Amino acid sequence: MYELVVKSARLRGHEVPLNLGVDGGRIVRIASEDLSGEEVINANGNLVTEPFVNPHLHLCKVYTLEKIGDRALSLYQERNMKKAAAAVKAASEVKKAYREDVIYENAKSALLEAVRYGCLYLRAFVDTDTIARNTAVRAVLRLKREFEKFLTIQVVAFPQEGVVKDSGSAEIVWKAVEQGCDVVGGIPWIEDSTRDARIHVQKIFEIAREFDKDVAFLTDDCGNRASKTTELVAVTAIQQRWEGRATVHHARAMSLYTEKYLNKVIQLLKKAGITVVLNPHTGPLHAPVHKLCENGVNVALGQDDIADAYYPFGRNKMLEIAFLASHFFRTMTMDSFDKIFNMITVNPAKSMRLKNYGIKPGSEASFVIHDAKTVYEAIWHQADPRYVFSRGTLVYEKHVDERWHLPL
Repeated sequence: MYELVVKSARLRGHEVPLNLGVDGGRIVRIASEDLSGEEVINANGNLVTEPFVNPHLHLCKVYTLEKIGDRALSLYQERNMKKAAAAVKAASEVKKAYREDVIYENAKSALLEAVRYGCLYLRAFVDTDTIARNTAVRAVLRLKREFEKFLTIQVVAFPQEGVVKDSGSAEIVWKAVEQGCDVVGGIPWIEDSTRDARIHVQKIFEIAREFDKDVAFLTDDCGNRASKTTELVAVTAIQQRWEGRATVHHARAMSLYTEKYLNKVIQLLKKAGITVVLNPHTGPLHAPVHKLCENGVNVALGQDDIADAYYPFGRNKMLEIAFLASHFFRTMTMDSFDKIFNMITVNPAKSMRLKNYGIKPGSEASFVIHDAKTVYEAIWHQADPRYVFSRGTLVYEKHVDERWHLPL
């Protein structure tokens, strides 16, 4: 007898519903025959999948839009993104009023939303610069400890204002990693010159090597085809033997590159084992996703922002992100929905190097029982999950008491 049995679970890649047996927080059996359990959940033929993974969220800024106003938002959302750098500068004003207790409460609300919608793995970017200093890091690391039994949070020490441009930020990043941050972040495109961008990338890799950490870079988040920091990160990752340990985020200027240069960058990304994390809903441009995928580059989707200076919406609901992406990418055929779904599950899991992830014997018993029969239906309706399990423990359950009063 198993501690938990999930009956009639429709798994991706299987024609008929199956039963899951869970013991000790792990899936130990997947079978077509009946299984006995101390606790039994009937999925009723609904889709059961891995939890969602959000590889890009600026957690220290969530729910700050009303405080900062929409000046940065207007600059960032300009169609050609020529004023993206000015948007970053305008958005930095909110950090002058950073308070650890406020960041803690805002971020906690966002994390609870993530759990509610079945997102159990996040990479949280936290500003570590001469304005924010380590205020946000303390708040988010505290939340990481409090949620660690149910939610995996990789905290990124992120010098939003630059490394050369914001002298002293590299030391703050170093300190943040010493305090417990999991990933070293960077944003080389924000620097004032190619030389400074190169120094920025080298400094971030230097810290990463010292602490044996992965790196995550926001690159070319602008409407300037001369911005080439995506290539810079890929080349450096190869030189530093950091293959498979780097991600680039946004890379929006790739949409403006010549075909010849784009092909060069894509091959470098592939060689470096770099995942490209896209957030097409938060800005007017996005990297050429179809060409990236066709060439074997791992592509993931992120939430990016939740009601902050750059984006007025968001709720850590990755099905919503997949739905929006299917429109931006024009991927609406039946054979494309699994690819989009992979971008919010297995692809970002690979980029975050998650262990024991998936619906298979031996993996963690973390899964979502959807209120849908298929991936297509899940993306279409974005219904809240029926159940969310983390390591064998039920963390969210939805009961629906719906009544109609139409005289039909």
